[in-house]
Amino acid sequence: MNDGAVRYQRDGAIGRITFDRPAARNAMTWAMYDELAGACAQVAADPAVRVAVLRGAGGKAFVAGTDIGQFRDFKSGEDGVAYERRVEAYLAAVEELPVPTIAVIEDWAIGGGLAIAAACDLRVATPGSRFGVPIARTLGNCLSIANYACLAAALGLARTKRMLLLAENLTADELHTAGFLAEIIPPAELDARVEQLCSRLAGNAPITMRVTKESLRRLLHAGFPDGEDLIRQCYGSEDFRIGVEAFMQKREPRWTGK
Repeated sequence: MNDGAVRYQRDGAIGRITFDRPAARNAMTWAMYDELAGACAQVAADPAVRVAVLRGAGGKAFVAGTDIGQFRDFKSGEDGVAYERRVEAYLAAVEELPVPTIAVIEDWAIGGGLAIAAACDLRVATPGSRFGVPIARTLGNCLSIANYACLAAALGLARTKRMLLLAENLTADELHTAGFLAEIIPPAELDARVEQLCSRLAGNAPITMRVTKESLRRLLHAGFPDGEDLIRQCYGSEDFRIGVEAFMQKREPRWTGK
């Protein structure tokens, strides 16, 4: 398996985080998640960085979730609990960055990719982009309480339920109307518009933005209930194992409800 990479580069006041595994639509391996955390640490430690841009390499996807092959090693619900804790920590590294973050989405932001985009402050996308977490149709797993809350806050409760329960991929137009996307930008204009947004953010009061981000983060995360029992139910189920194998074999799963 090609582990891919998450690459970090500082370009003046802009920190650029690139998900670089285009042959797999930038699906995240464990190594890439670790590199994402490392890139976030570099941004947070560098006072010269005033804005961070997260983007997928290749122009065909932002991030198409976690590499599903890695789930074959899961043996019980406890593996799912450990995985969701780990993902929460990676997403927190993005969410807690002290500078504004922009997710630049071209085509696909699926599963963990949608969660990473939701953890950013602003999102822009090209017109044909698609967004979803189709786990009810594919893997038979679930998200953590924190991730459900983040999606509900970003998309609205009714739209989040429709996306998750029907396993629908939503369009850029719908998510722009919902306020999830700041702008829809034609591909030919994308780079220039992202630079304009970076310039504007870099010129704003950094402490005001830092405090605003942290205040909103604390409001979102206040009083979360425990949900690890629910994670164990999904990841410890026979259906989850069926879903993973069906996905890897490119066939439809036959759910048992067990």
